Amino acid sequence: MVVDARKDHDVIAEIEGRSAAEIADSLRALIERGRLRPGDALPPVRTLAEQLGVNRNTAVAAYRQLGASGLVVTRGRAGTRVAGAAPVAQEGFAADTALRDIGTGNPDAARIPDPSRALLGIARRPVLYGEPVIDPGLEQWAAEWMHHDLPAGLPLRLTVTSGAGDAVERLLAQALTRDDAVALEDPCFLTSIHTVRIGGYRPVAVPVDEQGMTVAGLRAALEQGVRAVICTPRAQNPTGASLSAERAAELRAVLAEHPYVLVIEDDHYSLLSQRPFHSLIGPEHRRWALVRSVSKFLGPDMCLAVTASDPETAERLAMRLTPGTTWVSHLLQRLVHALAIDPEVAAGIRAAGAHYAARNRTFAELLTAQGLPTEPGDGLNVWVALGAPARAVVEQLMRRGWLARPGDEFALAGGAPPERLRLTVHELDDEELRRLASDLAASVRAAREASGAAEPVRLAEVG
Repeated sequence: MVVDARKDHDVIAEIEGRSAAEIADSLRALIERGRLRPGDALPPVRTLAEQLGVNRNTAVAAYRQLGASGLVVTRGRAGTRVAGAAPVAQEGFAADTALRDIGTGNPDAARIPDPSRALLGIARRPVLYGEPVIDPGLEQWAAEWMHHDLPAGLPLRLTVTSGAGDAVERLLAQALTRDDAVALEDPCFLTSIHTVRIGGYRPVAVPVDEQGMTVAGLRAALEQGVRAVICTPRAQNPTGASLSAERAAELRAVLAEHPYVLVIEDDHYSLLSQRPFHSLIGPEHRRWALVRSVSKFLGPDMCLAVTASDPETAERLAMRLTPGTTWVSHLLQRLVHALAIDPEVAAGIRAAGAHYAARNRTFAELLTAQGLPTEPGDGLNVWVALGAPARAVVEQLMRRGWLARPGDEFALAGGAPPERLRLTVHELDDEELRRLASDLAASVRAAREASGAAEPVRLAEVG
């Protein structure tokens, strides 16, 4: 390939600006106009700083802003290059596959309540401009739901949004500006990764262990100046970890020194969870929000979440949800309320939560018997440690008829990809679970042998 060095030099000469934002905007314009194309190299930081007569840190900040927006990628000694249109991992079924999909992250469609009966009773008078954005019935039910799990006497207001992702995006937008740092769990929920990336914020990874977000990780993130923390208090996706009472108390003690850092708790699994709720939000914390969506127990198409937050945060959210623009349909709110207060539906939700836990526990026991020790955790998925490269194991599983999701899709940190799979297995029957456990054991063995592992894992045979 012949490179026109003079053309490249001409493009680089078009970069201008004195501040990080101005430099980033200049580069963004060159990318948008096609003057810089995917794969093109940007000048080294020192070269760009000298060319523009700015401090080296200003050039670093400009590249960091572009990186947070997904427009450029930094590859160490290979430099910084314009990013291509890389595919973004999403939850849900894989399209056009003949394989058995065990990476969906979906609830069981058969265990989502039938809304037909409730729909007949919600079509009352129409709602017009200027009316309250929260339906009174839903507000009363949600207030009791939220108050039950938050510190007594903590002042709060409710907001209704189009799902948890919508709530988190609006919460960050009303509190942060581009390139602000946000603490995210690592590994992390896909929607949170996308929300932070699209908003142009800077993710700071906080490791997760079996008790949830780590204290040392949160402390380190706060020392790096994060302005918001997003935490999953139970059924963390993808790991299934839930905060213990002790861990939550330790995290609250750390956050007590940072009362104005926005703490967002995404309790996505809520009514399905088999674990108690322990909050990071202390009684004196000033900026906080607890978000609970209904998608896991009423279905992903029921795009509604309730957010309880401090009055100032609620006021800012309300300005983004004014009637006539983006308030959530009152028909949808009434439907959620009608289902939530139906005793038969409530019993079905409890049964669904118990079902997911039982299937995950059975699968974890099968894997443990195979020499792959696994804890079921909480939630819709099982987080499986492999002791082998995840992508290689996924390829081996595909040969055996399974489509799995590798753990590196959920990773934030720049270290080695986690040797993990996140599997959704609750719709498999007992025989299918046994076959998957056997196939996964064989796939791990094959992947380890192919990678040249000195001591291949000894895996038991399934009886």
